[in-house]
Amino acid sequence: NIFEIDVPETWYGAGFIKFLSNQKAAGWVPKNNRIDIVQEQIGYTQVISKATQAAIAASGGEWEQGEIIDIQFPVQDWAPVVQALKASDAGVIMIDHWVAAELASFAQAYVLDPTPGALVYLQYGPSQPEFLDLAGDAAEGFIWGSVIGVYADEKGKAFRDAYKAKYPGTMGMVYTGSGYDTIHILAKAWETADPSDYDAVGNAIKAMSYRGVSGTYTFANDDHTPLSYPNTTDDPDAGQSHLIFQVQDGEHIIISPEVNKQADMRPAPWM
Repeated sequence: NIFEIDVPETWYGAGFIKFLSNQKAAGWVPKNNRIDIVQEQIGYTQVISKATQAAIAASGGEWEQGEIIDIQFPVQDWAPVVQALKASDAGVIMIDHWVAAELASFAQAYVLDPTPGALVYLQYGPSQPEFLDLAGDAAEGFIWGSVIGVYADEKGKAFRDAYKAKYPGTMGMVYTGSGYDTIHILAKAWETADPSDYDAVGNAIKAMSYRGVSGTYTFANDDHTPLSYPNTTDDPDAGQSHLIFQVQDGEHIIISPEVNKQADMRPAPWM
């Protein structure tokens, strides 16, 4: 009696490598092709790390595996990690961690002694408003991703505007829209099925294709989860892309996929 609106977390890794290749094809020139991964130890982050490593290995040499640096929650001191990253000097850095407050602490430590010219991906944690509130100006230029983020198309923008008008402050770009879509998917199923008949409700959801503020949800597959097309579609009506955001001027700006692009990827002040 459960339906899942999120897609497998593997896309946080595989989709990121796809994003890097797309940016490279569009003209971005990384300083080298090595990717360092800082990984936490729980199953969630380990699955993402392994998916990233597999995508790097499958890139045919376009990308090379750099250092893999282990961290353990809670991280008391980011300084050794920052120093290890600087010594490695990779062109791309992935911080495979999920806690917003700790990622804010990393951002504040990193900007004091960064790896020159590196593009830094904070995986998913900055989707939480707490990250921007705590990191402040240190967040500028970092990128992060979401497979269920709120789009910047007409439908997504209308939702963002309405949400911000009702709830002042920093808006999260993930749970706000996905929660909103989830309730509307359930309400749509209840229009044709008795809410007390769980099998009928489940069948209605499986048969549904719903265009929400986070893309299109289609559940008619083996996993009964929405179809995700990480960086392979610019059409929110075709599925849910792996959206890549960048912190710019204190806001989360979508920089990929192209249909939602609000601004060009900018170097961080410390790059």
